[in-house]
Amino acid sequence: MEWSDSWRGAFRIELRAEAVNLAWHGWPVLPGTYPAGDGWAGRDEVEHDGPTPVHHDWQERIGTSADQVATWWTGGSYSILLATGHGVDAIEVDADLGRKAAVALRATGVPVPIVATPAGRWLFLVASGEGLRSGGIAADWAAENGVTHHGEGEYVPLPPSPFQHGVAHWRVKPQICGWQLPAAAVVQDALLEAVATPATLETALVAAERG
Repeated sequence: MEWSDSWRGAFRIELRAEAVNLAWHGWPVLPGTYPAGDGWAGRDEVEHDGPTPVHHDWQERIGTSADQVATWWTGGSYSILLATGHGVDAIEVDADLGRKAAVALRATGVPVPIVATPAGRWLFLVASGEGLRSGGIAADWAAENGVTHHGEGEYVPLPPSPFQHGVAHWRVKPQICGWQLPAAAVVQDALLEAVATPATLETALVAAERG
């Protein structure tokens, strides 16, 4: 996908508004590199992998005010990165497992913000302070099912961050849960249920999509 200068200029407004809104709600957001051909621009030179923070000292900028965040997006259509481990963590899974876990969460009536990326990965946003469990089945399903926890010292993309083949988007917006994040255990339980009873959840997923 080509990101023209005119498109980038218009899209910058949307990215800036979303970044400011997230910062206003206390989420530690940072500007990240953006697609440029086959690479990622926004730092000293075009890089092969991305998105990554634009500022090399990004960890020192965590917690910046919304007013200052607004200035970061004045000069470029940067990706929006969330610095995890500072109030918000992320549990990353593939799209198939993510859909099944979302059905399980819906059944419990617990809304969880969910981000989907063009790379086929889903991010469940949870409160910081609890990593993946250890021991028993929980020690196995993370490795076997491609489940990753993002905490302190890491970052993840948030909508509407651009990628070469699309943009990150919300499957469930944080407004749905009133910006209140569940404990990581809530999502882990849903993921365990999705792994343990795939047939049941698959039937529920089909029914939910038809409904």
